[in-house]
Amino acid sequence: MTARKVHLVLSLSLLLVVACNADGKLRKNFYKKSCPQAEKLVRDITWSKAQSDPTLGAKLLRMHYHDCFVQGCDGSILLDPVGTTQSEKNAVPNLALAGFDVIDDIKTQVEQACPNIVSCADVLSLAARDAVSFPFNKSMWNVLTGRRDGKVSLASNVAGKLPSPFANFSTLAQSFSETGLNVNDLVVLSGAHTIGVAHCGIISNRLYNFTGKGDADPSLNAAYAASLRTQCPNPANPAKTVDMDPQSSLSFDSHYFDILTENKGLFQSDAALLTNRGAAKVVQRLRSPAKFFAEFGKSMKKMGDIEVLTGTAGEIRKQCRVVNQS
Repeated sequence: MTARKVHLVLSLSLLLVVACNADGKLRKNFYKKSCPQAEKLVRDITWSKAQSDPTLGAKLLRMHYHDCFVQGCDGSILLDPVGTTQSEKNAVPNLALAGFDVIDDIKTQVEQACPNIVSCADVLSLAARDAVSFPFNKSMWNVLTGRRDGKVSLASNVAGKLPSPFANFSTLAQSFSETGLNVNDLVVLSGAHTIGVAHCGIISNRLYNFTGKGDADPSLNAAYAASLRTQCPNPANPAKTVDMDPQSSLSFDSHYFDILTENKGLFQSDAALLTNRGAAKVVQRLRSPAKFFAEFGKSMKKMGDIEVLTGTAGEIRKQCRVVNQS
């Protein structure tokens, strides 16, 4: 084969690769050829970490959620502030996020195996799934890959993007709709509250001064409210936390939907799901563990596809906390 023909073949091959990567779609086993061990490596490291930290699933799931709702699933939540410019990490709703060190450790080992191949956005998406999946010894949902990393992370971009724990149903539905998610996704993904904890300050007003008259939210189960007041005295201790799903905060299951029907949702946004007829029907349906697990996987796939960067957009960060040096 002549040099001209070789050059032509290589050029055509390169065009085909670019075309495949530039279709804007995530896909299963994106790294099958470029880094075949990537997903197993992420899983093995995450499971090792989860074995010593049973709260890791809640931490990474929340981080992934907070990443995707602010300018898409681009790993921007992982970036540190630069100089006086605050990053998403510095925004008030993100101050309690944890698990960044785990993502750093995973990325370091993946980078050693396959330099400049696997994005931080994909590492976070996979690790969130794997941390939740650890107790089941299998993957609880499929994660499509092929995301690239964003180069911008600003605390000012967070305001109004993350659904508030104080929001009513219409506000929640609007917030999810803006990201391409529907009411079914809203209810299903709220099921993530079956694991993890919340700081007492977030529910203090609901327990002690809901209408400004020193009263509790009447939609909250009275016995549950009394129990919460013993755990969260007034004024709230900023460091004190309570389980989001009573007696089940370390177990990823459908129990959250059972307690919702008993008016024991911790946040106002949890209780709001019962104020809409359609959402309330979904709550009842998801009390079935099999249906919850199946629906959760579908909604996570949709959430993981929010405004993703693919093809040549963004970059593949060498370190998840900083953009690459040009």
